[in-house]
Amino acid sequence: MTDLAPDRRHALLRTGFTLEWITLGWNVVGVVVLAVLATTSASVALAGFGLDSLIEIGASTVVIWELSGTGEHRQRLALRLIGAAFVALAAYLLVQTAVALLTGHRPDGSVGGIVWTGVTAVAMFVLAALKARTGRALGNPVLQKEGRVTMVDGLLACAVLLGVLLNTLLGWWWADSAATLVIVYYAVREAVEIFRDTARQT
Repeated sequence: MTDLAPDRRHALLRTGFTLEWITLGWNVVGVVVLAVLATTSASVALAGFGLDSLIEIGASTVVIWELSGTGEHRQRLALRLIGAAFVALAAYLLVQTAVALLTGHRPDGSVGGIVWTGVTAVAMFVLAALKARTGRALGNPVLQKEGRVTMVDGLLACAVLLGVLLNTLLGWWWADSAATLVIVYYAVREAVEIFRDTARQT
C-alpha cells in the first residue's frame, strides 16, 4: 500500500468498495438476463458471457473481501482465486465451443443479446477505468488486477456483440462460436499472468 493520509485512504477504499458493489450488482442481473437470452437463442457465446459474468461476480467478491483486510498473503490468495476462476471458465468454454463447431450448432439470432452486450461493454469500460485509477492511488494490486478483469469483460462483451450481430443479421452461425473462443483466449492469458505475478511475489 502507498503512504496515504488516513482520510484520503478511507475515501479511496470507499470508492473501491462502491465500484465493486456496482460491478457485482450489474453482473448478478447480467447472469439472469444472459441465461434467458442464451436459452431462447441457443447461443454458446451468450452462455459463455453469462459464465464470464459469474467469474466477475466471484472476482468482485474476492476484492471486497481483500479490501476489508490487509497483508501480502491475503492479496496473493485473492489473486490466485481469480486466476483459478479464469482457468475453470476457459476449460468449460473450450469444450462447449468444440462441441458446437463439430456438430454445426446453429444458434438463433438475438436482438436482446445485441442490446445487452452493447450496454455492458460501455459500463465495464467505465468501471475498469475507475478501478484502475483507484487501485493505483491506493497501491492495491488486487483492485488494479480486478480492474483489468473488468476491462476484459468489456472487451469480451464487444466480441460477443460482434458474433451475435453477425449471426443475427447475416446468418453466420460460426461467428457465435468464434466469439466464444475470444473469451477462452483472454481467460487463459489473464490466468497465466496472474499465476506468474503471484509466483514472483513468493
